[in-house]
Amino acid sequence: MQHRHINVLSRRAFLDRSAKIGVAAALASLSDIPFVMKRALASGSIGTNGKKVLFIWLRGANDSLNSVIPVLDPQYASSRPSIGIPKDGSDANYSSVGGCFDATLYSDLGGTARASDDDTYSYASAIPLGNGFGALHPSLKFLAPVYNAGDLALVHRVAYPRQSRSHFDSQRYWENGNPNNNLVNDGIFYRTIIQSGLANTAPLTGVSIQSSLPLILRGSEAAMTNLTDPTRYNLLSVPSPTGDAKADAALATTGGYPFPSKLSRDLLGLQYKNLQSTLGLFSQVDFTENGNIYRDDIKTDGDVDWRPEGSPVGDSDGYYLFPTTNVKNGGWRRPNGSNVFNKYAVDTSADTQRFFSQLKSAALVLNKTDAIIAGTELGGFDTHRGQGGVTGPHSNLNRAIGWSIYALRKFFTRYADRCTWDNLTVITLSEFGRTTVENADDGTDHAEAGVMWIAGGAVKGYQAGIRSGAFNLNTPGEFAAGNALNWFTGANSASAMFGVSNGYLKRNTDYRSVLGEIIRKHLGASQTQLNQIIPGYADASQRLLAGGTVADSSTVSTAIRGEVGFL
Repeated sequence: MQHRHINVLSRRAFLDRSAKIGVAAALASLSDIPFVMKRALASGSIGTNGKKVLFIWLRGANDSLNSVIPVLDPQYASSRPSIGIPKDGSDANYSSVGGCFDATLYSDLGGTARASDDDTYSYASAIPLGNGFGALHPSLKFLAPVYNAGDLALVHRVAYPRQSRSHFDSQRYWENGNPNNNLVNDGIFYRTIIQSGLANTAPLTGVSIQSSLPLILRGSEAAMTNLTDPTRYNLLSVPSPTGDAKADAALATTGGYPFPSKLSRDLLGLQYKNLQSTLGLFSQVDFTENGNIYRDDIKTDGDVDWRPEGSPVGDSDGYYLFPTTNVKNGGWRRPNGSNVFNKYAVDTSADTQRFFSQLKSAALVLNKTDAIIAGTELGGFDTHRGQGGVTGPHSNLNRAIGWSIYALRKFFTRYADRCTWDNLTVITLSEFGRTTVENADDGTDHAEAGVMWIAGGAVKGYQAGIRSGAFNLNTPGEFAAGNALNWFTGANSASAMFGVSNGYLKRNTDYRSVLGEIIRKHLGASQTQLNQIIPGYADASQRLLAGGTVADSSTVSTAIRGEVGFL
């Protein structure tokens, strides 16, 4: 008979529980401070320095090896005979160190000319990144001008220790900032807002535009805002207070009734007040399709013939930035009513159009209100079968990513109101990468490391003669020769692409270091605040700040770089 000694703890279990209790105590440390005091006690400048963040969740785990491609790794092409992206000519086209190719001048960079006047996406080769090793999927061509301007950092090989390959668990760990810990039930950006001291004193701080509030913005001390469709927002089916005077009066009267002091009632009262203020603010922003008038400031992709139907011949603007309908999707609908199908900016699916409607709303929230963080999600990245290569489902998803970042840069430059491109950082998140070797169904399965896109006017990306915008991708001079952080090639576990379980891309950067750098350097958190926002940031053994070697298990350790330095 087996005896269970339920009161006996091993040393490891004791330390694990102690750490979790410490984390819980740290996260709860603000709970007893009156709301009016929290802003005064906040030590950083979150929410007061004008800096903002827009996040895009790539749900389903993006295949980063077919987004930001190690095209000169000898194992790449052989590992992906069906879905791999071919090189453009010889290796020499990828060997020069410089910027990414300019989409409209591609034929001038030594490659074979692919684009024509009629086809926005007509070529089928990996786009040189100019770092002598990497490339972009051809459907990411609109990242080229963002990259060349130095406004884009491509941070590859990002993951966390003891990577879970469960979508549900890994998304949770990315959002709660505590890998392999299911006890933390609030999110990184929620805690960022709490540390700002503005969570219950400002009507809008963190906003998501998607089906439900994501964990990254969820917590128990304050209510962040989630809207499925901002054109249909209501409170218990009552229209916006500013749009219905009778409903406004009724709600205001209800909110004024006295009540005895009980646990959390002051919080509920503040949330009610903030909700009313939020509805009033949103009623002043045009989220409707008629309000989707935002366009490129140049003739996009050199398409001098296109203009919106009804616009004058001399119209000098380019494509709509948020392709929420077919008519507003690139230049495929010509002024005479005819279509040139390959001139669309993104694919024409309802899911893609819904995503760009949500992205537009998130951008408007940051640009028209005092909200600090806003975001949305794009699904479909769980590409186990029929993933496609140059074309196909994953290509369409890449296209949406590329156009999103291009469009956001133009929107927050040309139409800036309360947020400029210099004050914005755009980030993507995805729960893990996918297998190096394609599977029998022409797809890829769950793996470890992937890529994060970070864009903004303050990002330190490509700068001629100084640095590449591609990080952790064998950029010359990024690491010393022989450094364990380098991208080693080969077909065994000593290489980057097979470094985990002989089949997965191995991490050299922790996603928490990427988010930590943004929260401290961009949003303005103090180091003390950051240590509370991301549990373990102050723990030297985690190596999140300065880098070093991290123990993944009793027999496996991994070298990680700490903060990357893209800001």
